[in-house]
Amino acid sequence: MTLEAIRYSKGKLSILDQLLLPTQTQYINVNNTNDGWQAIKKMQVRGAPAIAIVGCLSLAVEMLKTDITSSEELGNFICERLDYLVTARPTAVNMGSSAKHFKQRVTTLLKDRDLKVEDFKMIIVEEIEKMLESDRSDNVALAKYGAGDIMERCTHNKARVLTHCNTGSLATAGYGTALGVIRALHEDGNLDHAYCTETRPYNQGARLTAYELVYEKIPATLICDSMAAMLMERKKISAVVVGADRVVANGDTANKIGTYQLAINAKYHNVLFYVACPTTSYDASKSTGADIIIEERPAEELTKIQNIPIAAPGINCWNPAFDVTPAELITGGIITEHGVFKPSELKHKLKPFITKGGL
Repeated sequence: MTLEAIRYSKGKLSILDQLLLPTQTQYINVNNTNDGWQAIKKMQVRGAPAIAIVGCLSLAVEMLKTDITSSEELGNFICERLDYLVTARPTAVNMGSSAKHFKQRVTTLLKDRDLKVEDFKMIIVEEIEKMLESDRSDNVALAKYGAGDIMERCTHNKARVLTHCNTGSLATAGYGTALGVIRALHEDGNLDHAYCTETRPYNQGARLTAYELVYEKIPATLICDSMAAMLMERKKISAVVVGADRVVANGDTANKIGTYQLAINAKYHNVLFYVACPTTSYDASKSTGADIIIEERPAEELTKIQNIPIAAPGINCWNPAFDVTPAELITGGIITEHGVFKPSELKHKLKPFITKGGL
């Protein structure tokens, strides 16, 4: 049974506070979009898919509490709240894509002059609610494709896989993307061992990925970020599988800081490097990684751990939350719920699904 990071029933939303893990398991209520924005900004919820789901569900909860009587006013309210949610963490594409999608739905619905305000509201709410199941089913499909591709190319009977940051149930609606691939390998009896980085400075690997791996009894080992090259040299790693906060048209990928150097190390050691990217994390509107806005976070995340100083007072800090891995370093491929593709194929392969309404 996978962890449940998002709990939702009609008009009620709570999330597992990931700042308290792994020592405390505590759910907090999200009553409106202000709560949703704060939870995203403070990283009580994180992971590109989960950010979009929680952001949109916070809007659904708030909408159900409003007493707006005009369709135009409701439409303006929805669009304004969506734009606000996007500002919490701009690098991950999912929230922005979801905002764009629902704003387009608002425009379409406003053209129906016979549509009652309450019906307008419920159409948007119910479409938001469907994001939960859709994300989980996409993750399962993606994971199966990724696990299958790794085993087809693996030179051993079982795979040894390294991952970075957290991309499991805690970062999605359930199952996970890159960690979902590891989960699928384990379920099929094809995983020898999983390795996860600590993922400084926020330690999502040590706190969250390790927590999930232990919880699900998957054979795993935690390493420091600086040990990755040594690991690839000594432990016969089959593949590196990471998640994606945004993949652009040419295949360049924004992901948690440290991903880029893993890709360079993998290339040197002839280790397959994969990016797990559900369609919701794909952004065809940007040509290359140079177009991606990189979020920079407070220096305190580097200089303190749980508010305990660990750095020399007065030192300057640079704390980008993400880096961009060039497409040519993604040697394994980009794993989606529709298959595993070379970065150069991605735009063509995903086009039919984007035009059919993929966010």
